[in-house]
Amino acid sequence: MLMALRKYAIAWFAGAILAMWVVPVCAAVAITDVTTFLDQADAIRLTDNARFAAMLAQVHAEQPPMTPLQRWRLRYLDAAQAQFTGHYPEAEKGLRDIIDHSGHPGMIALAMGKLMKLLSTTHRYEEVFTIARRAVPLLPSVKDPVARRALLDMLSQSMTFAGHPEIAIQYAAMMRADLAPGDSPCLSMTDEIAALYMQKALPSDSPRLATAIDACNAHGVAVMSNMLALTKATRLVEEGKPAAGLALLDSVAASIEKVGYFSAKASLYSVRADAYLAMNRDADARKAALATVALFHPGDIDNFLMDAYHVLYEVEKRAKRDTVALAYYQQYTDQERDNLNDMTARTLAYETVQQRALLQGIESEKLAHQNSLLQLEQALTAKAMETGRLYIVLLVLLLASVLLWLVRTKRSQLRFKRLSSQDGLTGVFNHQYFMTELERELHDLERHATPACLVLLDLDHFKLVNDTYGHAIGDAVLKRATATCRQQLRPVDIFGRLGGEEFGILLPGCQGEQGLVIANCIRAAMEAAPVTVDGHVVQYSASIGVACTRISGYALQHIRREADAALYRAKSMGRNRVMTDFQDIGLVSA
Repeated sequence: MLMALRKYAIAWFAGAILAMWVVPVCAAVAITDVTTFLDQADAIRLTDNARFAAMLAQVHAEQPPMTPLQRWRLRYLDAAQAQFTGHYPEAEKGLRDIIDHSGHPGMIALAMGKLMKLLSTTHRYEEVFTIARRAVPLLPSVKDPVARRALLDMLSQSMTFAGHPEIAIQYAAMMRADLAPGDSPCLSMTDEIAALYMQKALPSDSPRLATAIDACNAHGVAVMSNMLALTKATRLVEEGKPAAGLALLDSVAASIEKVGYFSAKASLYSVRADAYLAMNRDADARKAALATVALFHPGDIDNFLMDAYHVLYEVEKRAKRDTVALAYYQQYTDQERDNLNDMTARTLAYETVQQRALLQGIESEKLAHQNSLLQLEQALTAKAMETGRLYIVLLVLLLASVLLWLVRTKRSQLRFKRLSSQDGLTGVFNHQYFMTELERELHDLERHATPACLVLLDLDHFKLVNDTYGHAIGDAVLKRATATCRQQLRPVDIFGRLGGEEFGILLPGCQGEQGLVIANCIRAAMEAAPVTVDGHVVQYSASIGVACTRISGYALQHIRREADAALYRAKSMGRNRVMTDFQDIGLVSA
């Protein structure tokens, strides 16, 4: 659900910015009035960008007399054009200049909204939420309705991204409350729909969703009405009504293709592929999924792309083309891992900003408390200066001693906890802690009927490495092997050293085929990354056994015994390979 939210939240985010400014305007003429000319340019910025760029060039060429506010307005339009064309450093410099030096609340609000969009595009989420906190106190001073609406929109979007839809809905309500008669509620309603989707409170027959679509259609905001229709179609497919979802997609497909908005097209093709797959129309599903993939460039990371690879994997698996299916599954898991990492980065960024604000609040309270103590000291000085000072000094020393004791105690607790759970050489879980966590996690997975894989890994001929190069280089090989494994694992995976050169990994949520792919990626990465220490180049490899709960169950002793047996087969068949507890097959490295 969170993956789907990110997909449509990003689409809503960009679509909202695109739709806000689409109004008809006459072609620019000679500059007789700077404000009017800039208004005309701004109105066509996203509908006729080539003409907009020409009008900016005309202003810079003619250099008409301008007021300070007009110059800041031109600075903002230059930054917007730089952002539109992908020149992000130039755009960021201009927007920060406006925020820090213009002194005009309306211009600052516009620049903040645009900068939040830019930072989100470049995945600098901590800075997004920092600006969001800075923007909230500015709202009462922003009287320009366009600037205030843009700022509220970005605040609502940022809260949806941060996983706080209840706050996003409040900002959307503020936008709606500010509307003048005749203004479109499309943008505020779209932000509300995004937040409701995050809350899992948006059925396909939601009256709010229908009202939002009608509002956007009534004001001719095709981009937003299309995105809302795509959201409804997605919910229909998720609710097990793929035929109804497909019919809705067909009704908006022509408009989406005409507008040419990238996120809408990607969503159209991706949801269509999901609907066809649910209807067992595998050929159509494959065609729609391949169309989605064709929209992107190599190396792109996107949820629509992830869904397309999942559909292709399911289609090929049904057709029993296992090799092709496995290749698509690898691409799907790569997309899933990167998108999960991005979601985690956004959540951590929001929490970091919140914690920083909390610390600042504590510092402010501390200063206020110190000020109160100072006033008390001055009052006491009139009666008993020396006695008052003595009490204050004693109190400060007592508080400092208590604080120092608490800090040292906390540090000791954290250190002992870390030492009791970590392997001293590699930094991963030690044998005892790993086995405890493994048993606990398997129990939880069994309660929720969630699949998992247990991977046991043993470095090949490691004793020979120690005997040939010495234990120092052997330790370096163990550290490199641990780091290589970590690069292939997710934050939720449990990784521990069982002893010597043997390691264990639990992959929660993984089916057997996915565990097989991850294990072989680890094996291949180790084989391709020799260790160079003190002029010695040490090649090393690993034999790996994989057991899955689907075959071996959730009992710790059973699944470990099966993984051990698979590891033994990998060793006995020549090492440097992966063997599993299912289908009697494994991935072999030549």
